[in-house]
Amino acid sequence: MGRCRSFRQPSRTWSLFLSAAGGERVTGKKTALSTGYGSPYRNTRCPFFPFSSERLLPAISEFQQAPTFIVRIENTETTVPRILPAEFTDQPVQENFPLNYIVEELSPHAATIFLHNSQQTIRGFGAANIVGWRPDMTAAQIQTAVGTDPGQLGFTILRLRIPSNTNDFRLQVATAKAAYERGAMIIASPWSPPARMKTNNSLVGGRLIDTCYADHAEHLASFAVYMAKQGVPLYAISVQNEPDVQVTYESCDWSSQEMVRFLSENAPAIGVPVMAPESFHFDRTFSDVILRDSLATANTAIIAGHIYGGGLVPYPPARQKGKEVWMTEHLDTDIGWAKVLATGKEINDCLVAGMSAYVWWYIVRFYGPIDEDGRVTKRGYVMSQFSRFIRPGFVCVDVEENPQPQIHLSAYRGDGCIVLIAINTAAQAIKQTFIFQDGHTQVVLPYVTSQSQNCAAQREIPVRSGIFRATLPPSSITTFVAN
Repeated sequence: MGRCRSFRQPSRTWSLFLSAAGGERVTGKKTALSTGYGSPYRNTRCPFFPFSSERLLPAISEFQQAPTFIVRIENTETTVPRILPAEFTDQPVQENFPLNYIVEELSPHAATIFLHNSQQTIRGFGAANIVGWRPDMTAAQIQTAVGTDPGQLGFTILRLRIPSNTNDFRLQVATAKAAYERGAMIIASPWSPPARMKTNNSLVGGRLIDTCYADHAEHLASFAVYMAKQGVPLYAISVQNEPDVQVTYESCDWSSQEMVRFLSENAPAIGVPVMAPESFHFDRTFSDVILRDSLATANTAIIAGHIYGGGLVPYPPARQKGKEVWMTEHLDTDIGWAKVLATGKEINDCLVAGMSAYVWWYIVRFYGPIDEDGRVTKRGYVMSQFSRFIRPGFVCVDVEENPQPQIHLSAYRGDGCIVLIAINTAAQAIKQTFIFQDGHTQVVLPYVTSQSQNCAAQREIPVRSGIFRATLPPSSITTFVAN
């Protein structure tokens, strides 16, 4: 049934154990527990647990007055049904005493976090600073983006555009260097090779000339070398931004076979890890061709893509080849709360699908994480529910992702911390019970972003026997942190 544990008085500790008798099951949402004589359980189907208080008499008799104890009621391995652990303070204990308590049965929707079932490593979260298309970031905006204090975002990835004109390389340095020195990793993508290398001699559309593959690799390498000399080494570089969509701005069209050829023959000349193909909707038919070619696969460090109109699904072939999967661009210009919270669910879905990074589009824009006045937006606070607490090197662990309708979960561990994300898309508050499997923590600290709160710390919630229950506010995202 249950276990009464640690009847504690300041100078003495005893353990009383209550175990199930005769295989009987406890029914109903409320369960009564009792020990001692004179407790026949006439009004409950709970079995009677006889326990002689004579075992406590030698200790109790030492006190002039009846001592008080803390009573903890917890589950054992054979408890059926499982209960929500409870603690009762200042409980008097006397000879032949009856102890009667009411405890609550665990919800059938309880979510179990399997802390030892590891999935992908998380590299980080971030956004793009596209100098030339948008003003460069200010020092204050950079600190807001990469800082981890309240009111900051905790971003660890900054994405750059590789200019087709080498004279514009210098414009990418200032913000990237400041972010790198504060711990961010820098990635970069070209929207177009120089026009002279393309079939239409234009920065818009066209294809890479068949004889210019080595020239394109040299151009990408020159940007990587330049940035490194300025103190900004690149973490990874892309072959092409969105090679599979025709647009009216700076771009270049590639087929999957052309991408495979470039990766096989020219990628090593770039000199830094390469990510590809950055399809605009993570077209698996595009990246599958890369993964089927052994040399192209060997020369590709990260399978990257965007999720415009599709692509947000697990990608087992990449993981089977030992490749991390990154989501390197998405945006939504709608700043209504429903769409903002949907961004949080999207990030959660990406991580549940096995992706190691999530990178938004413009870092400073009214619909992005920071607005033009340098203030964190509601979307920014939603993103910070992940980025401030799930740090690079953390590992995603298994959890029941959708324990009840409109509740969406994911869980992570690293650096001695456990981080649990809980999104409630319902219009009403929902109670959710969590069970840590193979983990030990005493409390969790919730942070909530909702229509009225911005990554706001809440009161600590005690964890007993690896179990805690929380009320998730309506239309909200909550991050639970345990050390």
